[in-house]
Formats: sequence, structure tokens, C-alpha cells
Amino acid sequence: MLRFSKDHEWIRVDGSIGTVGISHHAQAALGDVVFVELPEVGKSVEQGGEAAVVESVKAASEVYCPVAGTVTEVNEALPDNPALVNEDPEAGAWFFKLEIADKAQLDGLMDEAAYKAYLETIA
Repeated sequence: MLRFSKDHEWIRVDGSIGTVGISHHAQAALGDVVFVELPEVGKSVEQGGEAAVVESVKAASEVYCPVAGTVTEVNEALPDNPALVNEDPEAGAWFFKLEIADKAQLDGLMDEAAYKAYLETIA
């Protein structure tokens, strides 16, 4: 199950674990990504809370957590190769995984069709 936030983060859910990254739209808006700062494993993050930072040649942006939880893993490849975010933002370039605190929060996120419709309203 893939869900999107209005802040352009995605979360892929597998049981109680969510894998979080940024959408193609966010990556395109940022341009060439040159730096990624990931959260510490064990960090508790609130829904909508700042979890990571991504910097591009254009701007720096926070990555917000789509649901509350505790970070269980980070994508160790990103700090050494931040350009992965430009190549594969919605799969291989995930930022972190977390143990989801409240799966009911997923209900407030958009599925792919709703996210595409949302993008059309902000274009």
C-alpha cells in the first residue's frame, strides 16, 4: 500500500513498518539533489514532524513524516550518493523506515489516484 501526504512524502506500508521517501513531484521541484540528512535510528517522529533534510542546487527542504512512529532503519546509500533521489525517488531512494505508532493515521493520506488529482489542483 502506497500513500502520499500533501507535503509530497510517500509511505509504503508492510505490516507495521512504513518506508518513507519523497515523491517524483517533490524531486522534480527540488532539481539535482546534492545532500541528504537522515534521522537517527531510534528517533521518535510525530505525524507531520520534521524527519530528514534534502538539499538541492535550488533549495533545502525538510522531509516530514507522514505518520507518527520510531525510526528503525535509514537508507545508508543516500548520504554518499544523494543523486539516487533524482534517479528513483519513489522506490530505491527511500529515506527511512519506521515502526508505525498509529496505523489509523494512514487513513488521512492519499492513494496514488488521489495524489495525482491533488497535484493537478496545485499546478
